[in-house]
Amino acid sequence: MMQEFSAYPDWKAPAEDSALVIWPQPDQIVRDTLDNHRRLSTWDSPLADLRRSQRQMLKLSEDRPVIASGHQTELFHPGVWAKLAMIDAAARRLDADSFFAAVDGDAPKHLQLRWPENSLPITDDPRPAAAHWCGLLDAPSAPHVDRLKSALQNSAQRWSFAPMAMEFLDDLGQQSLRTPALSAALTAAMYRLDWSLGLRHQSIVTSRLWMNQPYLAFVHHLLANADSFAHVYNQTLAEFRDAHGIDNPGRPMPDLHVSPDQCEAPFWLDDLAAQTRIRACVHRQADQWRLVLDGDAFPLSHQADSPAAEALQGFLHQHHVRLSPRALTLTLFLRLLVVDQFVHGIGGGRYEQVNDRIIQRFFGIDAPAFCVTTATLYFPAAVGRQRICIPCLAHEGHRLRHAVMGPAKMQMVDQIQGLPRRSPQRQEIFSQMHTRRAEAVRIHPSIRTWQQRMDDAIRQSAHDRAMFDRELFYAIQPKERLEGLIGKYAEAFAETRGQKLEIRNPNDESSPNDE
Repeated sequence: MMQEFSAYPDWKAPAEDSALVIWPQPDQIVRDTLDNHRRLSTWDSPLADLRRSQRQMLKLSEDRPVIASGHQTELFHPGVWAKLAMIDAAARRLDADSFFAAVDGDAPKHLQLRWPENSLPITDDPRPAAAHWCGLLDAPSAPHVDRLKSALQNSAQRWSFAPMAMEFLDDLGQQSLRTPALSAALTAAMYRLDWSLGLRHQSIVTSRLWMNQPYLAFVHHLLANADSFAHVYNQTLAEFRDAHGIDNPGRPMPDLHVSPDQCEAPFWLDDLAAQTRIRACVHRQADQWRLVLDGDAFPLSHQADSPAAEALQGFLHQHHVRLSPRALTLTLFLRLLVVDQFVHGIGGGRYEQVNDRIIQRFFGIDAPAFCVTTATLYFPAAVGRQRICIPCLAHEGHRLRHAVMGPAKMQMVDQIQGLPRRSPQRQEIFSQMHTRRAEAVRIHPSIRTWQQRMDDAIRQSAHDRAMFDRELFYAIQPKERLEGLIGKYAEAFAETRGQKLEIRNPNDESSPNDE
């Protein structure tokens, strides 16, 4: 039975420092993972062979469950990094393999190393604004890494803790000597940092998968059935928009364009020579979909097998292009052909509801369960501090302004109410009241005191904005705070949990930032 969109929680990122969101509860995630593994291991579909091949290529055992997550290659914040802490804890509980997909195919973003006093680009490659995908960017030069370390060290001397970002930058400098690609260098440096914290998982930059045969057989299957897939895709997006009151046809992502002789596919067509991309389309010729590149047509059969993948691989190589998955297609591929449990952040969890229906409608199976987690770690100097409430102070000022005349104001209000509407006398007294109130506001000592408090609060709030920014790079934290979050996930997934867990209700009030 297809689950209603309303059945999923409205996940919110926690406002409290060191609080977690885990959905569903850890024991249910364990049961779901084992059930997903059982069902996908016995899946009666041609794609089941591709799943076995893909897992073998990644050295993932068919006998062990795989719990995984993924994110764009960027300087992600603790709420994203929490997914790695969770896949580690869940994998230990399940005796499973854990896997992290480092996505280098999205447009570059979040590549500034930020802390409350500064913000610097992580690479001196000048192309972040122009690059079509992050994998095109170069790793930082050694002098640039030295500049980053110097700037961070100057600030950290005034902190009461040592940020792990210093270790990260040391390693990033070494990785940059080994690989020219920013995505690969970032992934390796963060992997080594996480290893030092005790996390164990396999990491892979996803572009390494996009020319292998299991993936290309999956691509071939979707392209050969492009119109059927687009119908399911667009229908499900329409239902999602309707259920969530979304009027924008581009949210959460645009429909696939379909015409009698052409159909958009859920992939990017990356020109590897020109380093540009367009939305992939197939064209109908003689009742068959074909991929057409530079006038050269590749016919698409309905066989999702190795010969079809090998032929497509040769065609793409010949034209120096690749077919990279868009966001939904990426997790569709991973959930069906690689893993047994996929861990999303809040934003990904919302959009994955669309994939659940696509899997059921297009592939004809109940979608394997996914799960959601996030956490909040503020900059350490903000811990234990109460954030200034500017709206509260503004409301206090509003009340003070209306109270400065004391009883005289109500006396004049009574006079106004006793006079005929629109009469000159009524207008005169109304004008006098506002003039007297404005003068009282100007000279009253309580207003001056309040204004000084408001000015101080605005300055403090601007300073606190960075302190309470939950999207600072996770390695700005000291080691003990990251280890503390790892410990919370380990406790949540421990087989015996006698103590009350500090896990947030996913519907609790929170900060507005999503993963």
